[in-house]
Amino acid sequence: MNRWQIGEVKITRIVEMEVAGGSKFILPAATREACLPIEWLQPHFVNAKGDLIMSVHALIVDTGDRRIMVDTCIGNDKQRNIPAWTNLQTNFLQDIAAAGYPRESIDTVMCTHLHVDHVGWNTMLVDGDWVPTFPNARYLVAEKEWEYWDAHEDEKANGPVLADSVRPVIEAGLVDFVAQTHRLCDQIWLEPTPGHTPGHVSVHIASAGHEALITGDCIHHPVQMAKTEWCSSADYDQQQGQITRENLLEKYADEDILIIGTHFATPTAGHIKRLEGGGYWLDVG
Repeated sequence: MNRWQIGEVKITRIVEMEVAGGSKFILPAATREACLPIEWLQPHFVNAKGDLIMSVHALIVDTGDRRIMVDTCIGNDKQRNIPAWTNLQTNFLQDIAAAGYPRESIDTVMCTHLHVDHVGWNTMLVDGDWVPTFPNARYLVAEKEWEYWDAHEDEKANGPVLADSVRPVIEAGLVDFVAQTHRLCDQIWLEPTPGHTPGHVSVHIASAGHEALITGDCIHHPVQMAKTEWCSSADYDQQQGQITRENLLEKYADEDILIIGTHFATPTAGHIKRLEGGGYWLDVG
């Protein structure tokens, strides 16, 4: 678990899994040979062999008045087409409770997009039915994101993601479809970061002169800061994804804004700095 204080807002990271290797299907260009020369990636983001280290985690944003969970990982008991992600039995709910956030206390769930590893804990299996995990929360999804997936549902890729993790909370009347620039409260708003999916958003936090940005999957791994042209195999529109990524990096490079990666391994957060000769790197010091 990591915690960051952004002014009066506290952000807590709850890890579902963090692993090395097995992630080349996400970033095909990120071979060991290509990653090892990028020295700043070690030891946090690439291991000694050159394997990417990636995390699946949720981020709880606590303003004092609001408890907002950004993305809900893979989830337990879900049947998925990725072997390492199917029928998980993790302690995620116990972990959020131990961090001070029992599931009943979450008032908002913000899904940056509707991919399998960002919506799983939207629901939980109870007596054979998928029920909302966070019964007192409003679940927020960008309207553009939902419209795309509602019309292009495909269980062949990852399994019945919408059926077990999205439609049940819609049917329970807990979902609000919002604009990609929606403001959740005074300190928190969305920024459109399309490309990975059509309605993808990042989450901006600002309080008492301090700022942070939760990326979602517009940057899967810090290596994409140095190699902005390395696109994810899961991107809906790789060209748009690269443009979005490069615009974000240019906008926030050398600025005092903490970048919190939705899949960045521990320590997960840092500041974007420019590399001599072009590109960027993540300073976690």
